[in-house]
Amino acid sequence: MAAAASLKGPTSMASRWRRRRMCVLIADRPAPAALREISAAGAFLETNARPPLGASVELHHPEAGAIMAEVRSLADDGIGIGFSCGERSVAFALAAIAADMSRPA
Repeated sequence: MAAAASLKGPTSMASRWRRRRMCVLIADRPAPAALREISAAGAFLETNARPPLGASVELHHPEAGAIMAEVRSLADDGIGIGFSCGERSVAFALAAIAADMSRPA
């Protein structure tokens, strides 16, 4: 039980196995982006690209493929994007998580 008590939440557990996978964000032009968080609803990318809120973008993951998204938030260190939640976004998120967890750091 002591091990469970030391966990601070889902992020602590996930970051133990996951790396930040380098992706390509395509807005006006391709830009590198590190995938920090992902779910079927969207993702947070560490990137210098700053497409405007509401812009359509495409995210290319080296293992999960590509998915269309919309810019939902801007931050100093990256952007939040939202997916049209459905089977495609669930499959993309699961493939990205599985790929990041299955390779040694």
